[in-house]
Amino acid sequence: MPLRNELFLNQALLPSGWASDVRISVVDGMIASVVPGATREAARTVPGIALPGLPNLHCHAFQRGMAGLAERRGPKADSFWTWREVMYRFLAALTPDDLQAIAAFAYMEMLESGFTCVGEFHYLHHDIDGQPFADLGEMAARTTAAARQAGIGLTLLPAFYAYGGFGAAEPGRGQKRFLNDPQRYSRLLERCRAIVNEFPHGKIGVAPHSLRAVTPSELRDVVALQPEGPIHIHAAEQRREVDECIEHLGAPPVQWLLENFKVDSHWCLVHCTHMREDETRRLATSGATAGLCPITEANLGDGIFNAASYLGAGGIFGVGTDSNIQIDAATELRQLEYSQRLVHQSRNVLAPSAGESTGRELYLAALDGGAQALAQPMGAIAPGLRADLVFLDSSHPDLVGGSEHWLDAFLFVGGRRLIQSVMAGGEIVVAGGRHSRHDSISPAYRETIARLLQAC
Repeated sequence: MPLRNELFLNQALLPSGWASDVRISVVDGMIASVVPGATREAARTVPGIALPGLPNLHCHAFQRGMAGLAERRGPKADSFWTWREVMYRFLAALTPDDLQAIAAFAYMEMLESGFTCVGEFHYLHHDIDGQPFADLGEMAARTTAAARQAGIGLTLLPAFYAYGGFGAAEPGRGQKRFLNDPQRYSRLLERCRAIVNEFPHGKIGVAPHSLRAVTPSELRDVVALQPEGPIHIHAAEQRREVDECIEHLGAPPVQWLLENFKVDSHWCLVHCTHMREDETRRLATSGATAGLCPITEANLGDGIFNAASYLGAGGIFGVGTDSNIQIDAATELRQLEYSQRLVHQSRNVLAPSAGESTGRELYLAALDGGAQALAQPMGAIAPGLRADLVFLDSSHPDLVGGSEHWLDAFLFVGGRRLIQSVMAGGEIVVAGGRHSRHDSISPAYRETIARLLQAC
């Protein structure tokens, strides 16, 4: 028999705008009906200001365990490429149990910060020696188990990774746990489909890692496995990647993809940090999602996405936590706006017109783009979508300004400390700002990290 709950919300952000006294019916984790101006009768009141939960469209969960380990200056200029060496050393001892403990902790933090669904760009496939596990999907199964443990929604994106660089360069030793040929990847994808089929409302996609890690012909093969998406790929994150792509493929990454594939709403191009103006406009009009990870891009020194031109041309975007150096939904969006302020030496750069709320514009855009990128029925408090809601503490002093200011206060002032509770798939998983399984997930994470740091 379907599980049905009747909920009463004092204030809620609906597709039509802010509404009071909203009654929603939730059936098996999905919103069945939404009635504003309703009565409380026979409904459970969930206090607070209700927002749709935010999608996290790009995550490498295992990297949460190495957060902070690459913050010591090296003998030469540090970059993304030197950061990778720290990652490879961290992976030298990481087991399936470790991955599950780290991922569960990361997903718990996502929920506590307002993310209610995650796109796991999953490329840690094999054992420490690079050999496949007896179950080719062992690590995918552990990732999915961690998502179930935390209670977060999941779009699993198994990554195809074959080479160490452009021109089918030989992979380095540190990459051995990522590698597959097209045939084994096809089997891995089928195994991942079976795993995700057992996950409530789970979705599956494909993730050719990057143009430097696959050949053009292999990219076509991978896309053909999931032509209706979601299809995620890293593109133009660093200048060196752009230069090497021009050298080997004759065009920068985003331009090459647009000219050689039908890049549309099924695609998510992650980072796109270094694009020319014509690439920016063409990507904006393609219907694809730009997957932005502002905190990680700042931490790695990647550069700044040309958001003003992209959004001005009608581009779609969502945000992700990528390396999980800091997991915070509001801060990702704040960092995006602040990076534009520094570049343009201006304020409220990403608000579309005079009088518009920058916080509201960013939040609503990230809801739409993230839902599209993850192929998830979410992004609004509306019938037919996941019952994913974030409740802000209406008694907090930062929220006394009224509905016109609530999203600005959340993104630019209070952030996650304003979050009172979080519902994911119809279940309250965060109450009083704390995850319901915090006391079981955290000790396992601490023990795992303590042992891994000794091994590093």
